[in-house]
Amino acid sequence: MKKALIVLTSHAHMGDTGTQTGFWLSELTHPYYAMADQGIRVDVVSIDGGETPVDPKSWDEEDHANARFLATPELVEHLKNSDSLASVDIGEYQAIVFAGGHGTMWDFPDSSTVQQAAVNMAQQGGVVAAICHGPAALVNVTLPDGTYLIANKRVTGFTNEEEKEVELTDVVPFLLEDQLKAASAVFVKTSPWTKNVVVDGKLVTGQNPQSAFGVGEAVAEILLE
Repeated sequence: MKKALIVLTSHAHMGDTGTQTGFWLSELTHPYYAMADQGIRVDVVSIDGGETPVDPKSWDEEDHANARFLATPELVEHLKNSDSLASVDIGEYQAIVFAGGHGTMWDFPDSSTVQQAAVNMAQQGGVVAAICHGPAALVNVTLPDGTYLIANKRVTGFTNEEEKEVELTDVVPFLLEDQLKAASAVFVKTSPWTKNVVVDGKLVTGQNPQSAFGVGEAVAEILLE
């Protein structure tokens, strides 16, 4: 059985604004079922382990995948007591998916555990994927030869325009689009809030929450081909 790992942020605060953040719920549940329903085993971890912070704005129980996930007690319990990324063996997986949510902007970029997991997955020929703000995990990842993992790769992520529309340009520690470009990626975007999934070999990225299911589908397709 193919195995995929979804990684969640452990960061719960939007800078110094006093506003709660975390991971975006549908950016977990949509790729989870896009892969699990294809027979792929999907495990979920967080950066620090323990209780995972859900962005309150993403708590939408009318979303079918969210409702399905929240109605599964063992999955909900796992979010309350998650394993840490450092505690798992990346070698057991064929794909790693970095889910988004604004919390990722604070703990994904400088995590050595995140960086090593991404490098290990790439070097073992697996799929590296990220959704919305999840590509914050990739902005500082370098290969042993010193080049960026995403150098000259087609990628997408939450755009400057989308950040402006949610009025968080001056709150986030950096603009994701700008940092991906600074890491020598070829940034591919479409209109705000429009599905956009970019596949470059075994690198899969999605622009926004609307792209979450598509990222899961693309990862599943690569794993099962």
